[in-house]
This record gives sequence, C-alpha cells and structure tokens, in this order.
Amino acid sequence: MPSHSLFEPAKNGSLGSQIFVLLRDRILNEEYDKGQKLNELALVRELNISRTPIREALKQLELEGLVESIPNKGVFVKGFSPRDIDDMFEIRKELESLAIGMAIERMDDIHLAKIKEVFELMEFYTNKHDKDKVNDLNILYHETIYRATQSTYFEQLLKDIHYYVSVTTRHSLTNVKRLDSALEEHRKIYEEIMDGDIDGAKHSIREHITKTQMLVRKYYASKNQE
Repeated sequence: MPSHSLFEPAKNGSLGSQIFVLLRDRILNEEYDKGQKLNELALVRELNISRTPIREALKQLELEGLVESIPNKGVFVKGFSPRDIDDMFEIRKELESLAIGMAIERMDDIHLAKIKEVFELMEFYTNKHDKDKVNDLNILYHETIYRATQSTYFEQLLKDIHYYVSVTTRHSLTNVKRLDSALEEHRKIYEEIMDGDIDGAKHSIREHITKTQMLVRKYYASKNQE
C-alpha cells in the first residue's frame, strides 16, 4: 500500500466528507453501475485510508439516497429513479423562477457583465460543438443568475439541488440540434434579463428547464430499459 493518502484533511475538510464527494461524483457520473456493490475493503486499498472515513462517507451517501445499505450484504449503488429526476426538476423550476425575478430586481452592472460574458462564451463553444465546454458554461450561466440575487441564503438553498441537476443535465446536450436550441433558450433569457422583463424571464426559464427535464427523463428511461 502506498505511504501517502490521496487526501489532505487539513486543507479540504474531513476525510469522510472528501470521500463522500469522490464517491458521489463517481455515482452521478455513472462510473459505478446501478446495483453495483461498494466494497469497503477495496476502497480502503484504493484510497489508502482506514475504514472509518469510508463508512462515514457511505452513511452520508445513504442519507442522500444514492446508495442502499442491506444488512449482511453490503452497500449498493441506487443512482436516480425517474421520480428523483422529476422531483429535482420540478423544485428547480420553482426556485429558478423565483431566483431570476430576484436577480433582475437586484441586478447591478457587475452581475450583468458576468452574465453577458458567460453567454458569449456559451455561444462561442456552441458554434464549435464542444458539448463538454457548453455543459460547464450552462452550469455557470445558471449559477451566475443565482449569484445576481445577492442573497447568500438563496445561493445556499439552490446549491445542493443544482449540483445534482447539473450532473444529470449533460444528458440533454447529446446532439448539435439540442446545443443550438439550448443556446437560443439561454439567449432569450439573457435578453429578458437585460430588458428587465421579470415575467418574461420567469416564463422562459421555466420553459427551458421543462425542455431539459423531458430530455433527461428520456435518457434515464432508456437506461432503465437496458
């Protein structure tokens, strides 16, 4: 076993929390199959740490609903159910509709400039058909709107759900046509923000999230049939 762990608890929080983030990312990025057993001993060897922080991380994953612990059998990956997907998007629609209204009311020149910058980068990489970069910018675009609310409480409220949605949303950007249509949806939202059109922006962002929801739902339905 190597002499050094991959983790630095003094800088990045407890080992358990770091392992939780690592395993959560692997689950959400489908590096583990649904139903796959997460073997404690294998993780101990791979990560070169004791069982205690691994158990802490697995317990947190269970609380998040991403794994299931079965007595005398072990811990198994659950991933997302169709209901989980719909719940996340329905909650997101309500929160982002509220967020964009607050953002427009409180917007200053700095936040306007940031939204403009992110949109223009999204446009550039959409034209290059760079799906990974567009997905990253899509996440940043929505996060920039949250930050424009200038509400620490609201940003924190959105943070957890948006992490999960951002991971699943990449499944909606699977072809050039969707890249192009998503760009036009973001353009419409951007223009309504610039015009101070709260009602229009609320409607557009809900419509955009609904279209994404349908595509992600279709992706997971096809996965469940495999």
